[in-house]
Amino acid sequence: MTDPVRLAKRLAELVPCSRREAELYIAGGWVTVDGQTVEEPQFMMSQQKVELRPEASLTPVEPATMLFHQPLDADPAQHPICAATRAADDLSGIHLLKQHFARLTQCAPLETNASGLVVFTQDWRVARKLTEDAATIEQEYIVEVAGELSPKGLKRLNHGLHFNGRALPSIKVSWQNETRLRFALKGAQPGQIAHMCQSVELQVIAMKRIRLGRISMAKLPPGQWRYLMPHERF
Repeated sequence: MTDPVRLAKRLAELVPCSRREAELYIAGGWVTVDGQTVEEPQFMMSQQKVELRPEASLTPVEPATMLFHQPLDADPAQHPICAATRAADDLSGIHLLKQHFARLTQCAPLETNASGLVVFTQDWRVARKLTEDAATIEQEYIVEVAGELSPKGLKRLNHGLHFNGRALPSIKVSWQNETRLRFALKGAQPGQIAHMCQSVELQVIAMKRIRLGRISMAKLPPGQWRYLMPHERF
């Protein structure tokens, strides 16, 4: 029997490579121990079989950002981002790692009682963008309504309403079909869309955010997420 050693040390001997390179390989999810991926360089092992995947890269792991389609009935006590809820058609090509699920920050909260696109990130640059530029990043909602809109109602929705004692800036509101309105607005405040609809005698049945800045939810299934691709920007 041999004494247990750190996985990074054993890998450095097998490849061979430096200890730092071994740690990068392991943290990147490129190393298996008896066929199971291990991402912790300090993992203690003895006689197990260690293998480095042929496509292994020494590129440091970048902080991850995930786009999640939050269902209306989402359980707030259950974290939606995990390996099991990744969309099957995620085209990002990003190698899924356990460390991507640590220290995630939810940004740009949804309108009250809404479903749709939600952002979780480890990247401070994304978090700062969505926080500091919230007033200038356009959000798009599809709002299902009931009631009869007066001939001037659509014009009032686009410009002429007040919320929380202040005049609302001009926004873009149009009919998507006979029961759904499309809202494109910046600096949305909680409860604003429902208040606007009530002001023109419409009742909100449901609302879904389908776009945040330049990022669209597209065909992401409810309850599933995908990685933000390297070229995508809010």
